[in-house]
Amino acid sequence: MSNPFFTPSALPYSLPPFAEITDDDYLPAFEAGFSEQLAEVEAIVADPASPTFENTIVALERSGQLLSRVEHVFWNKQSSDSSDATNALELELAPRLAAHTDAITLNTELFARVRAVNDILGQPEAAELTPEEVYLVERYHDEFSRAGAGLAEGEKVRLRELNGRLSTLTTQFEKNLLSDTNELAVVVDDVAELDGLDEGTIASLAAAASDRGLDGKYLITLVLFTGHPLLSQLTNRSLRRRIMEASRARGTRGGPHDNRQVLLDIVRLRAERAALLGFPSHGAYVTAGETAGSPGAVAELLGRLAPPAARNARAEADALLEIAAGDDSFDGEIRSWDWAYYTEKVRSARYDFDASQLRPYFEAERVLRDGVFFAATSLYGLRFAERTDLVAYHPDARVFEVTDDDGSPVGLFVLDLYTRDSKRGGAWMNPVVSESALLGHIPVVVNNLNVPKPPAGAPTLLTLDEVTTMFHEFGHALHGLVARVTYPKFSGTNVYRDFVEFPSQVNEMWLLWPEVLANYAVHHATGEPMPRELVAKITAAEGFNEGFATSEYLAAALLDQAWHSLSFEEASSITDPADVAAFEAAALTRVGLDNPAVPTRYASTYFAHTFSGGYDAGYYSYIWSEVLDADTVAWFEENGGLRRENGDRFRSRLLGVGGSKDPIEAYRDFRGRDAEVEPLLVRRRLT
Repeated sequence: MSNPFFTPSALPYSLPPFAEITDDDYLPAFEAGFSEQLAEVEAIVADPASPTFENTIVALERSGQLLSRVEHVFWNKQSSDSSDATNALELELAPRLAAHTDAITLNTELFARVRAVNDILGQPEAAELTPEEVYLVERYHDEFSRAGAGLAEGEKVRLRELNGRLSTLTTQFEKNLLSDTNELAVVVDDVAELDGLDEGTIASLAAAASDRGLDGKYLITLVLFTGHPLLSQLTNRSLRRRIMEASRARGTRGGPHDNRQVLLDIVRLRAERAALLGFPSHGAYVTAGETAGSPGAVAELLGRLAPPAARNARAEADALLEIAAGDDSFDGEIRSWDWAYYTEKVRSARYDFDASQLRPYFEAERVLRDGVFFAATSLYGLRFAERTDLVAYHPDARVFEVTDDDGSPVGLFVLDLYTRDSKRGGAWMNPVVSESALLGHIPVVVNNLNVPKPPAGAPTLLTLDEVTTMFHEFGHALHGLVARVTYPKFSGTNVYRDFVEFPSQVNEMWLLWPEVLANYAVHHATGEPMPRELVAKITAAEGFNEGFATSEYLAAALLDQAWHSLSFEEASSITDPADVAAFEAAALTRVGLDNPAVPTRYASTYFAHTFSGGYDAGYYSYIWSEVLDADTVAWFEENGGLRRENGDRFRSRLLGVGGSKDPIEAYRDFRGRDAEVEPLLVRRRLT
């Protein structure tokens, strides 16, 4: 009983007792959790009473609480602070977790009970069910059906094999990527090569090198997406090229961290599984369970956006060429490692705007408290108080208690800001405790970012992109914090994948909203507010480079669709790892996004979203959600913006319902109609 997972936490908000948890606790807790939940499922199946909502669906919702406790903590640990021990454990657990899920969703007797409950919907005996309960039954029946519960037993055997193998492969893809990303970090010997960077950034690079035992050198660690934020500032073209080439080489160099064969195996096995389940492709299987409904709907939207985005990118390239011609090092062609650098030159020339001018006004603590938290207080009445008495999973992770303006508890918010070698790239939100009235749980959510950590005593100054990311990820956190549902399946961000980015993208609007920006954009040294003329320059310059930004995103989204539109026979025909690059090039050529100066935001071998992150055939979700987001921003603008009444409406009709309602119905309830695409086209300069 000494294992801290075996009993619910006694800490406030059931915060896991991180100080007591060791790597040795995870496996016994997982094994006990597997056994406990399977016994609970067996009890449901063995119940002699006729299937009812209470004895089948609610019983399923109550099952697996020990497993849920350890899973939440372990997956957060793995993404934010992995170790050799937990990496090895994840590889061991991946197929076992898949097998455990299959033991439930492919249980013929259990599915018969779920189907029996689903069959009574619309009958007099179901009249007492609430809308949330009806929707819960429908979701269970749909998910069991799509998981293969109705297959013949022989087909289930192969399905279990496929699920187990895929879980191992996607885990291996992530491990390979993290290792190769760390190995390919760019080491700089001479500080003169870092011309263009400010002293604080250079100090951060020196500290990163020192952490790896490279005293006297400078280390540029790679980010998840193609390229690097520093490419916009570095004057040394050779160094810019080294960074870009290192970024694009991930997973392609042969050896133990090469991801090409891994992704080919993933694509083939996903296609085989889709065929087994009755779908022509993995993309068809995935979108059938999302708001999009079909790959055709996705193709229609992406196909509408790609041509004007590519056209805009070509026009932007002409502007870059014009200004690059005066540089001695320029050879007459804009390369991928030049784009960000000359984009800033154009912004400076056309709009007198230099993005580096913003960083002194974006001190991280001010952005957090007087920007992110201030907007949430103004809109939703939420209050934030740091709880230094509560210990998180890493010394850099901070815990904040969140309450409503009447003092009632909302949950805990954990912020883990800084990058480290044990943290995967990118930024994300994890639940550590998921809200549920049935189980009496109040939420605990984590935001992870990858901001370079400055030397001790120096301020953390953010780029505009990092500020955007902080607001974006807090949008996910808000979704997890304020949703109030009865059943665990619907808690927080447990919504359709192509809807989950909507609240986070809406939250980005507040970072440049006048009242919010004025409250946090203060010079870290002088205390002076950001000058109005600089704010105006941000607004004037933000339209330039939309062609690049839209093209690189659409290239990745369409590449994801291309891999997952393959039938099993087509996927099986691609066997040579060298064919990965050719497939990628052909896919981008078909949609007119094969511009070498505008590489896809994620190339296949480091496309973690789709090959290890749960966005397989779903990376389109960002632009799909942005249709709703842009339309929502228009609504806020029409209704007075940062007003409590507006926040309360958005909270009660969208954030607050979690996954307990069809998301499109929830959107109609909020907006009064379906979303219109025109605001997105205007925002992206695609009209």
